[in-house]
Amino acid sequence: MGLEKILSISGKPGLYELTAQTRGGFVAKSITEGKKISVSVRNNVSLLSEIAVYTYSEEVPLGTIFQKIYEKEDGGQAIDHKASKKELENYFAEVLPDYDVDRVYQSDIKKIIQWYNLLVSNGFTDFSKESDKESTEEADKTKEKVDKTKDEEE
Repeated sequence: MGLEKILSISGKPGLYELTAQTRGGFVAKSITEGKKISVSVRNNVSLLSEIAVYTYSEEVPLGTIFQKIYEKEDGGQAIDHKASKKELENYFAEVLPDYDVDRVYQSDIKKIIQWYNLLVSNGFTDFSKESDKESTEEADKTKEKVDKTKDEEE
């Protein structure tokens, strides 16, 4: 399972795994609790594979940042997302030295670190960019499902 099946749902804590599509949305399973929930297309949903962070030269995919944290921590947990603002900024600057400090807020850094720790603590450790055609097609299908469901509801 790659980041293309991991969701962040606005208004709901934690991360979710996309499991099935329904008529008016889809079914997602909480990564931490394992509970399944029905998600309407009215919810603001983000696929982690579609999120990127601004740097001064480009946008870096979230998976790449997770991989850098994973390598920095030798597969362990990152610092606590509740650390001080200065600690979080210093830590993030070690991971992504050229991140755009004007466009990447402290809340973004907190969320990235929190998500990383959540994924690692639940056994998700492969953040590398999968280059084979099959995984790319799977990511496209998942994105199409979410987009199609949103379009049908509107």
